[in-house]
Amino acid sequence: MIKENLNEILADIPENVTLVAVSKTKPASEIEEAYAAGQRVFGENKVQEMVEKEAVLPRDIQWHLIGHVQTNKVKYIAPFVSVIHAVDSLKLLSEINKQAKKNNRTIKCMLQMHIADEESKFGMKFDELMEVLNSNELVEMQNVSIIGLMGMATFTDNEEQVREEFCNLEGDFNVIKSHFFKFNDNFKHLSMGMSGDYKLAIEEGSTMVRIGSSIFGGRN
Repeated sequence: MIKENLNEILADIPENVTLVAVSKTKPASEIEEAYAAGQRVFGENKVQEMVEKEAVLPRDIQWHLIGHVQTNKVKYIAPFVSVIHAVDSLKLLSEINKQAKKNNRTIKCMLQMHIADEESKFGMKFDELMEVLNSNELVEMQNVSIIGLMGMATFTDNEEQVREEFCNLEGDFNVIKSHFFKFNDNFKHLSMGMSGDYKLAIEEGSTMVRIGSSIFGGRN
């Protein structure tokens, strides 16, 4: 079933969009099933769960941490993580840089913006994002590569609201790109869209969709 679900979604998304298969709470056996079907990019929410799975699964998997991460947990994933999506402070970015340096790596990061009409969701407001991007500290970070922005839309059936939130994030992305990353080809990703809204997200410019239940089924 996982293979069929994957093929169905991949037929739906353009070639320039990366599918992050969100495997949180799912056993390694189900990830192996998706791996056998050709999927190589997997997303996890929790550091400990990612570390445990990375230890027993194929080496060529690209692990994306898509959930909120505490600074004291970064060291556990720094040796192998491919992309950290939910970077929402200069403090966290600084810690990622520090741990990446210890591991002689450059870690790709996405800056998370708060776009939802829900206070419970993480992310920076636009002025907070500007503070991070204008900081002298950022200039000195040699072991992180900022590759784009990430956002989570409001959990609602109101399609117009979700579309507007994605549209606003895409607008912010374009502003940030032209002001800070005009000549940086690495800054090219918009991580937005999940199982329920990824088609809308792609229409509004997403280059990375985080899909779990539509591939692996519902979570317990």
